[in-house]
Amino acid sequence: MNIKSQIESLLFIAAKPLSLNDLNKILNKDKKDIEKALMELRDIYHQNESGLQIIEQSKKYQMVSSADNADLVQKYLEDETSGDLSQPSLEALTIIAYRGPISKIELERIRGVNCSLILRNLLLRGLIEEKSSASKEDKIYNVSLDFIRFLGIEKIEQLSDYERLSKDQTISDFLAGTLNADSSEDIKVKASDDRGNKDNE
Repeated sequence: MNIKSQIESLLFIAAKPLSLNDLNKILNKDKKDIEKALMELRDIYHQNESGLQIIEQSKKYQMVSSADNADLVQKYLEDETSGDLSQPSLEALTIIAYRGPISKIELERIRGVNCSLILRNLLLRGLIEEKSSASKEDKIYNVSLDFIRFLGIEKIEQLSDYERLSKDQTISDFLAGTLNADSSEDIKVKASDDRGNKDNE
């Protein structure tokens, strides 16, 4: 597959800047070829007046929206963080509440979709917190104190049926890789049920 296409996909889904070392480990390509492809991609976006750009800082690269559209993007983010939470955001928040601390990769395994924008939205709203983990390469997420205060409870363990749902073996097996991926639909149903319990708090 075309190396530029591979890099483009990785930068699109990544929630953080990727270094040449990161891309080298994933693609198993020469760093010079990777850097050349990155420069070509950056030129393509610039020449085509794309709504996306690739920025670089200390040999780390990230795909971002074009600076020309900054006002438009800011307006969208303000609307997103002031309006009601979408169903996907509620589902993700429910999973984090019952299964946190949880990594982005684990959250996406349960939901079956990329959660980068959802996590960013929840972070901007102050509903979740992001931390580094010594045992996981990925960032981990937990609900914030503001979220707990908003629900009117003293601690997260007071959520409806928390003890059972936080230790659900089906989800634990799935995250551990010992459950067949075909069972993901059952897990989504559990997440939906969990959300209903939270909404009734």
